Amino acid sequence: TVQFHCWYFFWALTMEEKNFLVLAQNRKFLPYYGESQKKWEEPFFFIQAADTQYGMHASYKLKNLDLGWEEEIAWSKQLVKDINAMYPKPKFLVVCGDLTDAFPDSHPDLRKRQVKDFKKVFAGLDIPLVCVCGNHDVGNTPTPSTVAGYKKDFGDDYFSFWCGGVFFIVLNSQFYEDASKTAALAAEQEIWLEEQLEIVRNENPQHAVVFQHIPWFISFPEEDKEYFNMEYGLRMEMLERFHSAGIRYIFCGHYHRNAGGFYKDMEQVITSAVGVQLGDTHHGYRLVRVLENRLVHQYFALGTAPTHVHLPSRKPMLPPAAAAAASPARPVWSFTSTATGEVTPTRKPSLAL
Repeated sequence: TVQFHCWYFFWALTMEEKNFLVLAQNRKFLPYYGESQKKWEEPFFFIQAADTQYGMHASYKLKNLDLGWEEEIAWSKQLVKDINAMYPKPKFLVVCGDLTDAFPDSHPDLRKRQVKDFKKVFAGLDIPLVCVCGNHDVGNTPTPSTVAGYKKDFGDDYFSFWCGGVFFIVLNSQFYEDASKTAALAAEQEIWLEEQLEIVRNENPQHAVVFQHIPWFISFPEEDKEYFNMEYGLRMEMLERFHSAGIRYIFCGHYHRNAGGFYKDMEQVITSAVGVQLGDTHHGYRLVRVLENRLVHQYFALGTAPTHVHLPSRKPMLPPAAAAAASPARPVWSFTSTATGEVTPTRKPSLAL
């Protein structure tokens, strides 16, 4: 009997890891890919989080790398539990960088273990996961090798996608902080980014949103350079570039506190950490309602967000209990190709482990 239970436990963990899908490929996000996503139909919402950073409590707070990351596992399990209980379902969860704490160049073995545990936890998420790379994910001074390692574990380090008429751009912000060893890769992102901004200019999405790890500024665009923001000249150049193209929202992490402000009428939102806090904010995440004329967002401590999220809608919805009864099993994402070559997501019921 003991042998059977050990085998079952190992099988369950293996299955959970396999259920973590790398969704950002070929600069696309597979669950929301294709012409059908360009059309605005009705309001929806997504969840923005940041800095799950498995291992930071031990390395930063306790100064001992050997003490593990059970705290971060517990915090992110609560995040997954909160999201899975929501009705209707969010379109996606985006984690804006620093998924794990160990740097890939200095502690590769430790990072590998942290990535494994991150995947085990987030394999239980009922909705697609958008991963954004942070400085701890690719290194403070990224290299082609560390970027390649991130892409192998989590998918592309920058990409774009349409979802419900809204255009989202995901950036590797570390290229703006220090590209001394990745000049060619950073140049490729710049060429690609201009192509995405041209899409915003020409296709006029309902909203245009950027996700990145390091914010351009903390509170004011004119503030001095410090660890948690970008160099002033580059900052002002990029903010104007985004604004003039039609971007009106930028969501970031990195600061481990809530902050943000405006450049003209473009809002930059900094969301505190799921993991270790550097201020007096509680561990948490941001619920972002995407309405026809604006985005409305609110930060919630873990375990406190509403389970029934109100959205103005033209479509009748089942009550939460009826919806749960209609689809009691946890969905797993898979993908099929259509005759036109589009990759479309499908959901198939799977017994939750």
